[in-house]
Amino acid sequence: MSHLPPLAGQSVLVTGASGGIGAAIIERLSAEGARPVIHYRRDREGAEALLRKIGGDGLIVQADLSRPDGAFELWRDALMAAGRIHAVVNNAGIRNEISIDADPADWRAAWQKEFQVNFFAAADLCKEALVHFKQNGGGRIVNMASRAGQRGYPADAMPYGATKAALINLTKSIARSFGRDGVVAVSIAPGWVRTDMAEDFVAKHGKEAAVSDIPIGEMAETAEIAELVAFLLRPSQASVNGATFDVNGGSYIR
Repeated sequence: MSHLPPLAGQSVLVTGASGGIGAAIIERLSAEGARPVIHYRRDREGAEALLRKIGGDGLIVQADLSRPDGAFELWRDALMAAGRIHAVVNNAGIRNEISIDADPADWRAAWQKEFQVNFFAAADLCKEALVHFKQNGGGRIVNMASRAGQRGYPADAMPYGATKAALINLTKSIARSFGRDGVVAVSIAPGWVRTDMAEDFVAKHGKEAAVSDIPIGEMAETAEIAELVAFLLRPSQASVNGATFDVNGGSYIR
């Protein structure tokens, strides 16, 4: 007797999927039977290479989430390509630094840019997904938050932590409000994950600055995050609704 893979038949939209955590998620979802919808902003070559790597069973959609209408355009194009979307993984994110000594216009621009990509675009996709899910028997939302959203962040990166805190709260609101519609919404809150963003930080500040308060002494691997995302998308996992999953090596309270 043959057994279908856990995510067989599911179309899953993953934002920021051409590299890093997003690409690892795509590979894992494909391995578990899903048909991933790979979103990218600029790296079409990376998205196409990723699609080839998973054997071509997926879709590619371009959108600029830094634009006010970017998320709505992404949803429209993804839905047109996929027909039915069973889950959304809001993974796209940016992290910039701005000092409290910055010019007010630069300060405001930094906050607006980070909130647009990290939170507003995710909220817009959630809105569209919820309407679709309610009409089609349910669906899942996984929002990629951060340890920074739970314990605060260093002074020059306060916008990043604030966007991730907002994302966690949005997830809980969705879980409370739409659980009876067959919607399951969860957040994942990683600490440092071995990505280009992390490597840039290490190059600037040294590895010890990144891992000094992580009890296991190492960053998470992208594959760890991807494995958790795939698990949370399994139809058998319904009671995780509203939860925030810490993936930070035990550094949450330190």
